[in-house]
Amino acid sequence: MTDDNIAGEKQSFIAEARRAQIVDAAIATLDEIGYVNASLAEIAKRAGISTALISYHFSNKNDLMNHTLRTLLSEANAYVTERLKEGKTAREKLRIFIESRLAYQGTHSQHNVALIEIVFNARTPDNVPYYKLSDDEEDPVTCALEQLLSEGQASGEFREFDVHAMASAIQGAIGEYLANQYLMAIVSLETYCAELFEIFDRATRADQR
Repeated sequence: MTDDNIAGEKQSFIAEARRAQIVDAAIATLDEIGYVNASLAEIAKRAGISTALISYHFSNKNDLMNHTLRTLLSEANAYVTERLKEGKTAREKLRIFIESRLAYQGTHSQHNVALIEIVFNARTPDNVPYYKLSDDEEDPVTCALEQLLSEGQASGEFREFDVHAMASAIQGAIGEYLANQYLMAIVSLETYCAELFEIFDRATRADQR
């Protein structure tokens, strides 16, 4: 490897580390003061850098928020899909899916707030809120859930049901807890996980008992 290649890799590593630092500061800012007030100046203050340095790495606030959104989704998805590898049966994977989805958000409250702030406040160039955009591609976590449900049906562990409908119901129940501050205040994460698995274990298993 030439000196130029080594220097180039070093610069790339430094730039990536700086972008990660800025994204972390953006997440903290969104959590503390919300999307509307999260200016580049506020983000720079929390990152301990200049606004100009943020502008060097990201063209504008929208570019930074898009990058932050991709990072948030990627990290959450990676956590869940990695945990799913621990399951040996479809039933075990269903339990792991519910627990890991809730556990990640429960231990990454800043990330959850930041995600919600971006989705419900960011706009496209045509002024369309992100939450109103249609997505033709399913996210990896939803695909993993639908796959484990299909595998459970194929193995005989799960009864016959519409996989998309069941996956949507599971995701919706998880999302309800994460978005409902009152519910989170009166029901512990552990209790909600246990109850949710009990509900969907009964709803999916072939030997209805």
